[in-house]
Amino acid sequence: MFKETVKNLLEEGLNHRKDLFLIDFDVLPDNTIKVIIDGDNGVLVDDCIFISRAIENNLDREEQDFSLEVLSAGATAPLVEKRQYKKNIGRTLKVNTTDNKVHEGTLVNANDDHVLLEWKTREAKPVGKGKITVKKQAEIAYDAISKAQVVIKF
Repeated sequence: MFKETVKNLLEEGLNHRKDLFLIDFDVLPDNTIKVIIDGDNGVLVDDCIFISRAIENNLDREEQDFSLEVLSAGATAPLVEKRQYKKNIGRTLKVNTTDNKVHEGTLVNANDDHVLLEWKTREAKPVGKGKITVKKQAEIAYDAISKAQVVIKF
């Protein structure tokens, strides 16, 4: 019952902020509420405060004691929602597929069905000695992705 009430308050808060979306939500046995959000334009501290208040201001601590954590997904967290892929177009991703392949390249497109990665690699010349740089692409369906993360380069 408590978890359902919290979930409804969370959904109501997110309905007021269409640029934010839910990544994970749980209420632990000790009534610790954990919410992880992301946003089409990233997540600021003010966004976490907004969602926190949407929940906390509508619960009665006298009735049910709880603690609340609202966090952003984080730069190194795996991508889980299609909206996260769309917001990361142009960035480098490392994608593990269900057939145990690993692709790393620039995310050039993300639609409702798949992502498109592009990268350059050195290959042997078709004729003669030496190598040439070639551009490769991989179109990967979302259901074939076992894990995907943004690669942070310094």
